[in-house]
Amino acid sequence: MVKDMETHFDMTMRQKAVFECLRAPHAQDFLLAIPIDGLGQYMSPVEYRTILKYSLMIPLFSVDAICPVCRKACFDYFEEHAIHCKELLRFKYRHDMVRDVLFDICRRVGIFAKKEAPVNYLTDPLDGRSTLRPADVLAALKAASGKVTKHEKACIENQHVLIPFVFDTFGFLASEVVELLSRVQRVMHNNVMTPRSMNVVFKRIGFAIKNRLAAQLVARLPSTSM
Repeated sequence: MVKDMETHFDMTMRQKAVFECLRAPHAQDFLLAIPIDGLGQYMSPVEYRTILKYSLMIPLFSVDAICPVCRKACFDYFEEHAIHCKELLRFKYRHDMVRDVLFDICRRVGIFAKKEAPVNYLTDPLDGRSTLRPADVLAALKAASGKVTKHEKACIENQHVLIPFVFDTFGFLASEVVELLSRVQRVMHNNVMTPRSMNVVFKRIGFAIKNRLAAQLVARLPSTSM
């Protein structure tokens, strides 16, 4: 006879936050994406194993080991340096990959969109560059709120709406992003012959996030871990 046993797990604040991200709507949709080389939906076995370990919070690097790419910083227990290090030349990082995939989706379903479109009223007059920057992953919602507060007045005055495309490395998508992608998915259903049960848009976006994250982590793995 098996008796019910009480189980109690003590989790850190970070672990609780990660599990909430993993449980968020569409956070695991990338697992259902069909491998298609032409759409960039492909991971090597090493990349796939690495992204699963990262999602399960299994340590990938030796703490205090020097990053083999930048050689300027040490790895930490939570892989924060590995996912933020930007020293690889000609490497397409996840923000750029997500931008390109979203643009490709819009183009294929008939939604007019521009990539890197100039927005004059959100340009720094001193250096001529956009004042919009990718938000830090660990403070995504706070950073997104700050972006809206910073640019809301200028957008309203120019009859535009600013929707920060907020996501994190564990698959969480902000509610505004889910709403936006759901609208794109509905357009796809109307314009393209796809089964309504297939969340193609969410799968492609989710895979793009994980694909670039996996590549960035694998590029820093010691050869003995591959």
